[in-house]
Amino acid sequence: MRLVVAVCEVEYAGRLTAFLPKAKRLLVMKADGSVLVHSDGGSYKPLNWMSPPCWVTDKSEDGKTLWVVTNKAGEELRIHIEEIVHDTSHELGIDPGLQKDGVEAHLQELLAIHVQTLGDGYTLVRREYPTAIGPVDLLCRDADGSTVAVEIKRRGEIDGVEQLTRYLELLNRDPLLAPVSGVFAAQQIKPQAKTLANDRGIRCLTLDYDALKGTVNDEFRLF
Repeated sequence: MRLVVAVCEVEYAGRLTAFLPKAKRLLVMKADGSVLVHSDGGSYKPLNWMSPPCWVTDKSEDGKTLWVVTNKAGEELRIHIEEIVHDTSHELGIDPGLQKDGVEAHLQELLAIHVQTLGDGYTLVRREYPTAIGPVDLLCRDADGSTVAVEIKRRGEIDGVEQLTRYLELLNRDPLLAPVSGVFAAQQIKPQAKTLANDRGIRCLTLDYDALKGTVNDEFRLF
């Protein structure tokens, strides 16, 4: 990755035209071929950029440095360099990617371990129970031995309720499983999703991720 702090003007010509007047900016040139123009504000979003594949040509115009970034569609990002304040390159290597905590897969794994969170007497039949329209997150038995299908989301919305409804319709056709009830479990469940779930006889359960994970500290809790 090459990082350049430069006083520059930037022109873009392609599906539209855009112009950044002269100012000090950060120019980022990545190994994947992308080029990004950043200011010292605006959070993570660049002022302008060119996605890969693209190519940088170093030219001279009126005695000044001009970098022309071109992509295969013929679009151009023209960076007029007035002064280079800093120019350095770094080999970052292969990035392992973002490791997210609390994603649906983690919630599913934790709820499978702590299946009693669903209710006393619950037991796990299988995670990722296969059906013709996709896997059910958890298939369980309640204290009475009845089948329960559990759909797990980080944010519970109407789409998740609809998904569980389709699973229940299919599972209830199997005489070995029927009758099958449903539990819609999520860290947050929107009111509209709760209303729809209740209307369809689906129980909603709000999950406490930290409690499932065992990271809640009760050391200084009075009650």
